[in-house]
Amino acid sequence: MCNIDDIIKAQNGDKEIFEKILKDNNGLIWSLVKKFIGKGYEVDDLYQIACIGFVKAVQRFDTKYNYQLSTFAVPYILGEIKKFIRDDGIIKVSRNIKELSLKIRDIENDYIKKKMEKPDTKILSKILNVKEEEIITAIDARKQVESINEELYDDGKCERVEKIIQNVDEQSQIIDNLTIKEMVNNLDTRDKQIINLRFFCEKTQSQVGKILGISQVQVSRLERRILNDMKMELAYL
Repeated sequence: MCNIDDIIKAQNGDKEIFEKILKDNNGLIWSLVKKFIGKGYEVDDLYQIACIGFVKAVQRFDTKYNYQLSTFAVPYILGEIKKFIRDDGIIKVSRNIKELSLKIRDIENDYIKKKMEKPDTKILSKILNVKEEEIITAIDARKQVESINEELYDDGKCERVEKIIQNVDEQSQIIDNLTIKEMVNNLDTRDKQIINLRFFCEKTQSQVGKILGISQVQVSRLERRILNDMKMELAYL
């Protein structure tokens, strides 16, 4: 844990203290960098980007609150790395394809909410007024990212979200949990409620259905869609 006085000194421009804090948290920074090794980026580049995120965290850390700098820094470091990957990703996809992929995702989400099923490429083609081949290309570009992740289902049953990454040390587990928490917080109201009820309150799909006023089948479909979306986001971690 960093000394609060040291953090204040670093925020006030003490470079020597700043370097000491950076050195003390080097293990944390590398633990996050290692998540991206082997995905086509130079390790040194990733480390430098991660350090930028950590520096921002130090500068914005509010010493009035009772939490650790390391915990506060994780979202900043991950955010900086993900921004770097988005801007300079190894999967080179044209801007038009990226924009079409985002439109497809939005339409899929709305369609699933209304009809409780995923639209096929013909329906998407008709709604967006583009060729079906373009729809397939945009979806395939998105799937290249999804395929990095291992399945979240085992024998038809969804595993607990907290167990996405297994056999990790305590620090990595904290990082993973913070990442999952951030993702859940970014869900819309109903999706967040489903995840919270299913995986944090440990309700069955039938119980969730009664609470939300929908069927167990609808809960199952919604749950699968939400977790697939989360899988895609986790591909960047």
